[in-house]
Amino acid sequence: MSSSFGRLFVVTTFGESHGAGVGVVLDGMPPGIAVEEGAIQRELDRRRPGQSALTTQRQEGDRVEILSGIFEGVTLGTPIAMLVRNTDARSKDYDALRDVFRPGHADYSTFAKYGVRDHRGGGRSSGRETIGRVAAGALAKIALATVGVRIVGGTVQVKDAKAARRDWDEVEKNPVRCPDAEAAARMADVIQKARDDKDSVGGVVEVVASGVPAGWGDPTMSKLDALLGLAMLSIPATKGVEIGGGFDMAELHGSQTNDVYDGERFLTNFSGGIAGGISNGADVVVRVAVRPATSIGKTQTAAKQGGGTTTIEIQGRHDPCICPRVVPVAESMMALTLADVWLRQRALRGRER
Repeated sequence: MSSSFGRLFVVTTFGESHGAGVGVVLDGMPPGIAVEEGAIQRELDRRRPGQSALTTQRQEGDRVEILSGIFEGVTLGTPIAMLVRNTDARSKDYDALRDVFRPGHADYSTFAKYGVRDHRGGGRSSGRETIGRVAAGALAKIALATVGVRIVGGTVQVKDAKAARRDWDEVEKNPVRCPDAEAAARMADVIQKARDDKDSVGGVVEVVASGVPAGWGDPTMSKLDALLGLAMLSIPATKGVEIGGGFDMAELHGSQTNDVYDGERFLTNFSGGIAGGISNGADVVVRVAVRPATSIGKTQTAAKQGGGTTTIEIQGRHDPCICPRVVPVAESMMALTLADVWLRQRALRGRER
């Protein structure tokens, strides 16, 4: 089913935005790995709402409850179940939308598929579903760190404001999560203006994995870049993915984009750390295009479930730009993908790396 991801490192998320809670079951976490619960909570705190004036003001503590699979701070190798309870849903904000298909949302397509839907906050299509991904991603990061893999990410574009620098230590110092302090200020201004106009803006999130050894992935159907594309496009509101040089390479020659290896390192990284679907030892670099948030306060035309149209102004607390909160989700999807291909490579070759 579509709620599961991975083959050996398998995550299955559950729950709706306005249900009792959301969470994840992770199967395939190797046994004997030390886990500090606070490490999981720190990742969830990065994703949670209400972090700054630039994000939704829904006040959720997003406190994780570990139900199984970890004992005395060590993984058991058995399924790890984690739950986060919803405490500030305010479902009444959605009463007027019970029989309305909001523009840009998954309301109509969900109803067309199932014949029934949870109108409160988007149900499974809500960004709150990603809590389970981030909780599992925190464990994937911990597992990958045992073999030297580190993952960082940040917002590198909001509307037409772009980051020129990649200072990853800067990311958690500004509310936009941008690796460029000067660009972060411009991005914040763009987001605040959109909020003042009851509108929203999109952007680009970049994620980089360093320490990935050569050899992870597959040459055909399960290429590492294909798996990363699947992972990133499964995040709500993502509409494009590029690896390494990405779409910009369409304007260049092969003589400009062929990465030269000098016997110790690659002098360039247009391939984004992946050649022929298999990691080549360079940093794995992925960028994700994030559309403007669909819940906005402007008056819009919306279809009615029984036919015809109406006008709506969406109430509730919503993000004018979701890029800052997509960053930890994209990092988690990178980690989940790499953890899975790591275990598959270990099974194939019988060694850690």
